[in-house]
Amino acid sequence: MNGVLLMVVAAAVLACGYLGYGRWLANKWGVDKEALTPAKRMKDGNSFSPVSAFTAFSHQFSSICGAGPVTGTIVAMAFGWLPVVLWVLVGGIFFGAVHDFGALYASMKNNGKSLAQLIEKYIGKTGRRLFLLFCWLFCIIVIAAFTSMVCGTFKYTAAAEGGIDFTKSYAAGCAGTISILFTFVAIAFGWAQRKFNLKGATEFVVACVAIVAMFAVGMQFPLYLDLNQWIAVVMVYLVFAGAMPIQTLKQPRDYLTTIMMVTMIICAVLGICVLGAKGQATITAPMFTGFSTKSGMMFPVLFVSVACGALSGFHSLVSSGTSSKQVSNEKDAVKVGYGAMIVESFVGILAIIIAGIMFSDMNTAGTGALNVVDAAGNPVASTPFQIFAAGISRGMQAFGVDGTVATVFMTMNVSALALTSLDAVARIARTSFSEFFAQTNDALAIEDKSGAMKVLGNPWFATVVTLLPGLALTFGGYLAIWPLFGASNQLLGGMTMITLAVFCKCTGRKGAMLYVPVAFLLVCTFTSLAQSIMGCVTALSAGTAASVFNSVLQLFFAVLLVVLGLIVAVNCLKELFGKQAGSLPDEESEWTELGRQHVAEAAGKGAASGSAAADEA
Repeated sequence: MNGVLLMVVAAAVLACGYLGYGRWLANKWGVDKEALTPAKRMKDGNSFSPVSAFTAFSHQFSSICGAGPVTGTIVAMAFGWLPVVLWVLVGGIFFGAVHDFGALYASMKNNGKSLAQLIEKYIGKTGRRLFLLFCWLFCIIVIAAFTSMVCGTFKYTAAAEGGIDFTKSYAAGCAGTISILFTFVAIAFGWAQRKFNLKGATEFVVACVAIVAMFAVGMQFPLYLDLNQWIAVVMVYLVFAGAMPIQTLKQPRDYLTTIMMVTMIICAVLGICVLGAKGQATITAPMFTGFSTKSGMMFPVLFVSVACGALSGFHSLVSSGTSSKQVSNEKDAVKVGYGAMIVESFVGILAIIIAGIMFSDMNTAGTGALNVVDAAGNPVASTPFQIFAAGISRGMQAFGVDGTVATVFMTMNVSALALTSLDAVARIARTSFSEFFAQTNDALAIEDKSGAMKVLGNPWFATVVTLLPGLALTFGGYLAIWPLFGASNQLLGGMTMITLAVFCKCTGRKGAMLYVPVAFLLVCTFTSLAQSIMGCVTALSAGTAASVFNSVLQLFFAVLLVVLGLIVAVNCLKELFGKQAGSLPDEESEWTELGRQHVAEAAGKGAASGSAAADEA
């Protein structure tokens, strides 16, 4: 199979999905470009911060496009590339993008409520607390898995005689330096945006100059740290990313990161095309290997492995937790919610094509010509990130980019894929922790400073409490955590879909398109979690002290997730079939006092401008 042909066909299918199904959903659900969004109505300079369509898209895309579209798709290619491609296309258009857009839209029609707060409104208070506990546990798993990935990318390679192999570690060291610089440059860029009102082309040019400068400095001053040292650095970063106002660090960083990641996508597309012109873009990986591999049966393994490229429950937390508080016009919701997922699905397709082209040279089985060998001469499996980075680097060199620059650029990008999701999930985790103790269901309930909420709602305290168990799980490695992450992630997606179905029914909107995804996801995820529990029990019976600790920890999380998931799913299904159609209209007056003030100010400005125009006439 020619990689260029597959890329063109997949891009066309995804584009048709966005232009056709995405817009159809917007019309069916009643997107109103004249509606006043929560970002404007409740602007507070902290969580609610209206931005341009591209900036909101940047936040959504960079937050959701994590390790999943690369890691999940390439790991799932054990079944062959065709089943993975089909699931990414079908899942992305009819499952994932619907899920992301639905969560964003439902939150916007409810004054920026999080998914947990939506569950309380439509399901009940008990459902909200159970979901928040599930969500918090899930976020801890994500923090552990993605921190392990990022730090594994940054760590130096040890030399055979001891010390650091500077040649092999150079790209990782550069990427590490650039990532640290990113934090401080993002804060400065965000300040400049607000101070000088940077918009449009000027904003874009300044961002590009900043990115080039960071890469130039990083390549001159690589930072060589071991795994544990990088874990410490990343954890410190997550404390600040999770607790600081969104417009201070997260929002500008997402803008910068999206430019870099879009550049990566363009380089990948050009590279595949150039390799195709040279006859070097043939997919050598098998098309189909069978319904069973050493990883298990295709159902459910394929569908929980490929999460972020097809459907990811984590995305609903971003859509309802942060993105809904930044969209300044409802018409942008399709671009931000549905569109960002479609682009992520395309990243998943690119990962499949690149892994397929690289299969003879580098693969996850360790049988490629370029797979390294250990000290005993045994082949070492390449990680999905290594394959993805090497493949795009090869393409970039094919159209004239220096090999060192290409390698550093791709190492930085693959780490950014996970890091931007990490800082988003750290923020979502700490808000989930605080929401659990909140006394009201208002979107700004965690801002309450009375009683125990003065401590429990403190962003710094909640962030640190969340990161500590994530740190404990990190040392087990992402491969040990990934099956648990995939299953719980898709279960979260299933619960989101049920909640959206209840939202549609209660508000009189069409929701039948959600029923098949709900049924499929619940069956798939509970099957996978049951398998994870059995795997942990087996590992416990014959493990070392270290593996026993990790197995016990994972078993605890798996059992708890199953119990919480079952309770929440049953409650949601009861409400779905018990609620009266059109019984709960969209929120109107449940605004904060700040919200009412902003509306009054906007009305006053509108009246003043109208009066001035009349005087001039």
